[in-house]
Amino acid sequence: MVKKVDIAALGELLIDFTEAGVSKSGMKLFEQNPGGAPANLLTVASHFGYKTSFIGKVGKDMHGEFLRRTLQKEGIGTDSLIVDDRFFTTLAFVGIDKNGERNFSFSRKPGADTQLSAADLDRELLQNCRIFHFGSLSLTDEPAKTATLEAVQIARRAGSLISYDPNYRATLWENKESAVETMKSVIPLVDFMKVSDEESLLLTNTSDYMSAAQSLLNNGPKLVAITLGEDGVLIATADQKSVVPGFKIEAIDTTGAGDSFWGGFLSKYLSYGKSLEELEWEEIYECAVTGNAVAALCVQKRGGIPAIPTKFEVASFLNRKL
Repeated sequence: MVKKVDIAALGELLIDFTEAGVSKSGMKLFEQNPGGAPANLLTVASHFGYKTSFIGKVGKDMHGEFLRRTLQKEGIGTDSLIVDDRFFTTLAFVGIDKNGERNFSFSRKPGADTQLSAADLDRELLQNCRIFHFGSLSLTDEPAKTATLEAVQIARRAGSLISYDPNYRATLWENKESAVETMKSVIPLVDFMKVSDEESLLLTNTSDYMSAAQSLLNNGPKLVAITLGEDGVLIATADQKSVVPGFKIEAIDTTGAGDSFWGGFLSKYLSYGKSLEELEWEEIYECAVTGNAVAALCVQKRGGIPAIPTKFEVASFLNRKL
């Protein structure tokens, strides 16, 4: 059966209020940036020309309406985005240090994204996507946790590839132990997995990235990507492991870097029209190079979705750098 959607993603859709200088009176200013890891990834894929759709929930408020319009502007399907008048759209306040690294403070008690239920799921969409992507923020609270697990099973049964990005935000979990246990529990269900350098060590209790990659592969994924910041990414399969170097640039804001990398990786993967088992290692390597390029361009601007480059910008960047 031909799948109608290339990538469907479930999870948080929120506002990143990102530090943006100070007012005349010396007070910090925050810029309203649309974001959320799954939405960032879909934006990349949409920019690459793929059909995408978002599954989630926002509040019936000014932020929820802004986010819905943003997705539509980016060409992302919103038929499965639910607007709920009982809960407020989740907000994240993002502080940025001199290196572009971030710290987060969330307004999410509860946020609308945590209130997606299994009954809200668009089963037809889940059965008709080539890739289903989700992250761990939708596993922090019920009913979204149960809805996420149900969505994974529906997509798996329909033959979709399952993509997973564990995204550890300490303040959203009861404690580190429960966070690790929950984030690890879904790994056997996924085909592709992207994880940051710090999170790879957290989830595997190892001391180096090669060991972490092997530990994650042993739990079921066919491919693991460990992002290493400016050093690039470690790509690992059952047959081979390799670090794909990143591009040397000056980061302004690293929000969305990992999401944009993974969106670029999956977009390049889809362009080959092959299963992972059919790919040559050189093709997997090129997926990582594309992801690194998208991320390098993303971190040169503030915010998540607004910072994501076009396909033309990525191609131009690669032509200059390679």
